[in-house]
Amino acid sequence: MLTFLLILVLLAVLMVFRMPIAFAMGISGFIGLALQLGFNPAMAVLERAFFDTSASFILVSIPLFILMAELLTAGDVTRRAIIACQNWVGHFKGGLAMATVAASVLLAALVGSSTASTAAMAASAFPEMKRHKYHDSLAAAVVSVGGTLAVVVPPSIVLVVYGVLTETSIGKLFIAGIVPGLLTAAGLCTVIKIIAHRTDHAPKGDPFKFGKAVRSSVNVFPIALLIMAVIGAIYGGIASPSEAAALGVMGSLIVVLAQGTISMPGIGKSLSGAIRATVMIVAIIACSAIFSNYLAFTRVTQNLLEFVSNTEMPREVILAMMVLILLVMGMFMDQLAILSLAMPLAFPTAMALGYDAVWFGIIVTKTVEIGLLTPPLGLNAYVAGAQTGVPLGSIFRGLIPFLIMEIVVLIVLIMIPDITLYLPGLMGR
Repeated sequence: MLTFLLILVLLAVLMVFRMPIAFAMGISGFIGLALQLGFNPAMAVLERAFFDTSASFILVSIPLFILMAELLTAGDVTRRAIIACQNWVGHFKGGLAMATVAASVLLAALVGSSTASTAAMAASAFPEMKRHKYHDSLAAAVVSVGGTLAVVVPPSIVLVVYGVLTETSIGKLFIAGIVPGLLTAAGLCTVIKIIAHRTDHAPKGDPFKFGKAVRSSVNVFPIALLIMAVIGAIYGGIASPSEAAALGVMGSLIVVLAQGTISMPGIGKSLSGAIRATVMIVAIIACSAIFSNYLAFTRVTQNLLEFVSNTEMPREVILAMMVLILLVMGMFMDQLAILSLAMPLAFPTAMALGYDAVWFGIIVTKTVEIGLLTPPLGLNAYVAGAQTGVPLGSIFRGLIPFLIMEIVVLIVLIMIPDITLYLPGLMGR
């Protein structure tokens, strides 16, 4: 136990000194294994952990989905999607903010990355809201909270990492994220509508022009079809997530080339961006496996499971404690770091309590999504602040009503599992 506490202290110290989470976990796990088993056995575990994780076929979907997002962003599709949504619903009070949420849903299905979605929204949607005299706090908050939809809406990279770490069906996780993502978007639009009616922070946009709205949607329509094809292929069992990701990359490349919105340097930049992001994510997964092996050899996971099985606390109380811990972790860490640190203990505990792996994955991703908005880290708020110039304090104040709605949606998802499990349940029939 003393050795385990020392390893936890070492992990905390490395993270305090801003060492990347992957290396911090890998170093701590390896030193723990060396102290527990000896240097040579620890090296054998290290080699096996890296091989087993990096050789996983399902990891192929990660670089493909990231490349799909990079191609669409370089091809100016994200900006066009935002403009199209604004032309359809931006003409009434709060309409531009709701259009930003609607575009965020589409963007989430395109890019799969919360920070990338927030950055795109901050560059495209915020200036438009500012031009129509939206309050800075509300406009920046909408940009920040809209970006979090990429955590739940497929093809979410966070869901892929959760599926790899827990050996849960990524296809079912993707399908399970659809309704919670749309429910979250509806909740955000409800908050915007209330703010628009009670304050003057969200005035009307430009008058509605049907022809302009239709014309702006023409270039977005092929992407909507591509999204439906990718998700439909997974839902119908026609393709695995990796195969569907390859379909998405090919479709994205065809669309942006046909529209003439991407150049060869743009394609090269997309490839390099996808490689950088993939290396980071695979490093986190591999180093998480090393730390998980250390936990297994120290029997920490087994002891926790024995405690859970012998405790008299209701399983709902234990689940609530796990959610609260994840929320607190979200105040200080990014979502991938939380998954890599928490899942080796939280997932076996949830399975021992009899919870569904797919449902638990959506609850976890929804919880870490909220962490992207909470101070002091609030990664999406920082991204929005850097892009828009709005002070962080003002953004966090603007996020308060949205955070309340996010927590309400999380509670609803916990209390009514069928909201999450209905669609993936149909896949198994």
